[in-house]
Amino acid sequence: MITAVAKKLFGTKHERDIRKLQPVVDQINALEPGIRVLSDRSLREKTDEFRARLAKESDPARQKAMLELILPEAFAVCREASRRTLGMRHFDVQLIGGMVLHQGKIAEMRTGEGKTLVATLPVYLNALLGRGVHLVTVNDYLARRDAEWMGQIYRFLGLTVGVIVHEKNDEERKEAYNCDVTYGQNNEFGFDYLRDNMKFRLEDYVQRNLFYAIVDEVDSILVDEARTPLIISGPTEESTDKYVSVNRIIPLLKKERDFTVDEKAKTVILTEEGMPNIEKALGVTNLYDPEQMETLHHVNQALRAHHLYQLDVDYMLKDGEVVIVDEFTGRLMPGRRWSDGLHQAIEAKEGVKIQNENQTLASITFQNYFRMFEKLAGMTGTADTEAEEFHKIYNLDVVVIPTDKPMIRSDHPDIIFRTEKEKFEAIVEEIKKLHEKKQPALVGTISIEKSERLSKYLKRSGIPHNVLNAKHHEREAEIVKDAGQPAQVTIATNMAGRGTDIVLGPGVAQNGGLFIVGTERHEARRIDNQLRGRSGRQGDPGESRFYLSFEDDLMRIFGTDRMKGMMEKLGMEEGEAIEHSWTTKAIESAQRRVEGHNFDIRKHLLKYDDVMNQQRKIIYALRKEILGKEDIRDVIRQDIQEVAEEMIVAFTHDGKSPEDWEWKGIEENLRKVFGIKMTVDAATLSPRTQEGLRDALLAAIKARHEEREREFGAEFARLLEREIKLRMIDTFWKDHLLNMDHLKEGVGFEGYAQKDPLVVYRKKGFELFSEMIYSTKEATLERLFHVQLAQREPQEALKIFRPRRQQQISLSHPEAAGTAAVAQAQENPQAQKQVAVAGTIRRQGEKVGRNDPCPCGSGKKYKKCHGN
Repeated sequence: MITAVAKKLFGTKHERDIRKLQPVVDQINALEPGIRVLSDRSLREKTDEFRARLAKESDPARQKAMLELILPEAFAVCREASRRTLGMRHFDVQLIGGMVLHQGKIAEMRTGEGKTLVATLPVYLNALLGRGVHLVTVNDYLARRDAEWMGQIYRFLGLTVGVIVHEKNDEERKEAYNCDVTYGQNNEFGFDYLRDNMKFRLEDYVQRNLFYAIVDEVDSILVDEARTPLIISGPTEESTDKYVSVNRIIPLLKKERDFTVDEKAKTVILTEEGMPNIEKALGVTNLYDPEQMETLHHVNQALRAHHLYQLDVDYMLKDGEVVIVDEFTGRLMPGRRWSDGLHQAIEAKEGVKIQNENQTLASITFQNYFRMFEKLAGMTGTADTEAEEFHKIYNLDVVVIPTDKPMIRSDHPDIIFRTEKEKFEAIVEEIKKLHEKKQPALVGTISIEKSERLSKYLKRSGIPHNVLNAKHHEREAEIVKDAGQPAQVTIATNMAGRGTDIVLGPGVAQNGGLFIVGTERHEARRIDNQLRGRSGRQGDPGESRFYLSFEDDLMRIFGTDRMKGMMEKLGMEEGEAIEHSWTTKAIESAQRRVEGHNFDIRKHLLKYDDVMNQQRKIIYALRKEILGKEDIRDVIRQDIQEVAEEMIVAFTHDGKSPEDWEWKGIEENLRKVFGIKMTVDAATLSPRTQEGLRDALLAAIKARHEEREREFGAEFARLLEREIKLRMIDTFWKDHLLNMDHLKEGVGFEGYAQKDPLVVYRKKGFELFSEMIYSTKEATLERLFHVQLAQREPQEALKIFRPRRQQQISLSHPEAAGTAAVAQAQENPQAQKQVAVAGTIRRQGEKVGRNDPCPCGSGKKYKKCHGN
């Protein structure tokens, strides 16, 4: 009651926000006469003038303040450029929308209010800084269309415009990102970020630092598509033959002669005598040659498989597969696999089929990608219902922008039927009446299957109509544009045609406008609102009504038993329906509960992803630091110190006298990691302290490091350090992603022990990350101190580390890709079968060898068919 009174006295929050911006609108309008008389050249020169003013300020805070001072004139200039190039002049409410976007907020604007044009104002203003502005769309078609259409304004004013679409190569992408304004589809931006952080030269990166992005259809991208991450995956190995060939020589090697085993650390150390024996058995000249480092890794894993992992203790054989046994619970863990080639080594040992699996190389959610921008804004016709989520997750406030003309669409109460059959029959009768009086109808369904079903009803009734699917964005936009023509009937999924206006044909406005028929309520109110918003644009007349049944998912699941029972008690006959505003309110209440539940799920998932995001930032920053340096000696020296100190802690047992330290372990690890043969014991150590031991070891390691530099020459030594460090970071990060996936799957059981799974995930995730960072350092040093370049000139050896062939990778964002795949399946039975098989393999983790026949029945090998 108090809230209602306050709203009447002071207005809603949205109304107060709008009132604050009105004086700036007045300023822009006051500048218009002076701007309009400028010649084209003088108007274009305004861009140079603005940039010169901004260039005087180097401090970001002062630049931000200067943008606010420039805003009225810049908006006036942009509006005039739009009038001259497109024949479109921004309305006052569009100026307000532009200011809201510039402030880093979400502008909710009804369909047809010109969001695409609104964005040009803040895009132009912020592009003056020269740091790049991204305009994010939901598909490639809209990215191309808007870059060409709105790009006329920017190019007229002297700015450069680029577009990122799927088929562009890296060179073209880099050029587009270096433009003042870059349009592109959401997936493309995210995948480019991930791909950049897998590259081996900074000059190959295509993206700049992320400054400012405006996300079109922000609710679709930041809410709907945020549930699944973007994933780059690739094969862990091209061939499994090496596991088999290495496995054959393991029985020829003798413990203590060729290798030693540390059961506590679960490691195997090759002896000096063992190296030539292994090289002879494998027919290689030098295992420490850079080209044979992978072979050496296989040997180490094969030895671990044979001497540290036991059948029926660490794993079991089940249905021809190696299944891990949980060391704590003793339970089998089907579907899980040891990383870094160990699982394949055990499969080779047991003589079962060696699985060649795809592994995640990089991933990120839209939430975490877009939160990296310094400033983020969004626009949509439906955001207010998700305002809490936008604020809590993205720190984005929603401002509802008033329409330029009053909205006069009639939204009729929902009609509820007992069965779906009765509902569809009533919809057909309604469409028949509309068709006869030449009033166009847009029929929204929640799935392609329901669209096809309704289409069959209409065909039987002889009503001509179009059915939209999401396969071709260009065709989709074309059909939606024509949906306002007289007597036109268009069936579409609720989300189809987003970003495209429906213009009424001749005589339609006098005939009631576009009639929206909803065939079912969606879980989220904003999807229903998006469908309704297709009608009643720019003050046009229109109507909307939703037809429901008690067999609809929402009605069936969310507490409508009492209403259904009431219908039965009233003795309602087939075809009769309930129509009352109370029923509509009850359904919206159910939708609010579902929205709240879904928000809680997304918030919970994000908390887990935040853990990975922090780790991702550290790894990517480390890669970038190394790529940015010609000389990483300081990094290597720091690694040497940390690994040496960790070794000392592990073998000296703080508190015990030097006589009780594990001297043999110290000597073996010195040789294993640093290639140093050195006798150390309590008698020779002076002073007899951990610090004394550290100084002695670091002196020996430093001398060995300098000796290696002389062997290779300074140029090659620096290149070698960078290359090995990068390779180890990428290898261990890839394995860490797999380990974190397994951890996430397993922590759910912690709830049974009265523990918070998220807390456990954070703690164990930090431990795994710390171990991974240390392992990366140790592996880098081990390879660096052992690598040998037998009979190879340094200049030829340099070729080993020239930029390498891009690894074969696949990109996936399951929910985003689903619409097109399903649409294709509807039109092609063979495609339907392939989609089903691909989904089975991808979602259920079906184990299919890359050289096996593909289960889709194509007759091709899996790697040539669905394996990509």
